[in-house]
Amino acid sequence: MKKIVLSILVLVVTASSASVRAEGFGDGLSVRARAGYSVGASSPYGMPAEILGIDAFRLTPSFRAGVDATKLVGNQLGVSVGLFVENKAMDVAVRTKCYRMEMRQGAEGLDGVFTGHVSQQISMLVLTLPVCATFSVSPAVNLRAGVYGSLLLSGKFSGTASDGYIRRGDPTGPKIIIGDTPETQATYDFSDDLRKLQAGAAVGVDWMPLPRLGFSLDLAVGFTGIFKSDFKTVEQALYPIYGTMGVFYKIL
Repeated sequence: MKKIVLSILVLVVTASSASVRAEGFGDGLSVRARAGYSVGASSPYGMPAEILGIDAFRLTPSFRAGVDATKLVGNQLGVSVGLFVENKAMDVAVRTKCYRMEMRQGAEGLDGVFTGHVSQQISMLVLTLPVCATFSVSPAVNLRAGVYGSLLLSGKFSGTASDGYIRRGDPTGPKIIIGDTPETQATYDFSDDLRKLQAGAAVGVDWMPLPRLGFSLDLAVGFTGIFKSDFKTVEQALYPIYGTMGVFYKIL
C-alpha cells in the first residue's frame, strides 16, 4: 500500500513540475472549498454468516468539509490534492449468531461467541489527504479517481449486546444469558483499538451549473480496516465505506 501511494505522489509531483515549467503556475489551477453529508458504514466486504440481519440503520452526523486544488496537465487531464476534515459515523442494530465478542455484564468481563442483538455506534473524526487524477468531460463536468490517506483525530467504537446469550471461549462453552434490561444487558468499547492511519480509494464527480457554485458525489472505500492489525476480538475486518453528497464553491 505504501509503495502504491508513494508512486502516485511521485507521478503527481513529476506531472505538476512539468506543467509548471511549461506554463505559469496559475494557468490551469483551480481551488474549491467543499462541504457535504456522508452516508455509509464500517463493514466487512460482504455480509458474514454470523450477521443474520440488520434491524435498524440510523442516520448519523457524518460530514466532510475542506478544500482541494486541481492543476491541469493537459487539455482535459489534471491532478488534484485536497485536505478535509471528516466524521465517519455509524449507528446500526443487527442480529447475530456465534459472533466473536468481548463484553462486560455489570462488573464481569465476558469473552466468547454471542448470539442475540447487537447495537453498535461508531464515530471517527479524521483528517484526510486525497490525491486524485482528474478528467474534464466538459467545462461543467469533472471526474476524479485516486487514493487517500487519513489520520484519526478521535474515535469511538462501542455498543450493547442484549436479548441473547454468550458462550465462553467457543460455541460449546458455558452459556451465560444476556438480557434486554439495563441491568442484564452487556456493553463493549473498542475505542482504544481503532487504527490511527487509514488508507483507501476515492472516486467522484463534480457538476458546476453556475460560474462558481457546483454539486458533487463522492465514494470512498477503505483499503485498511478500522482496527489495529493486532486486534483480534472482532474476527472480520471492518472497512469504512462512505458516499458523500456535497456542494462546492470555486475560489480560484
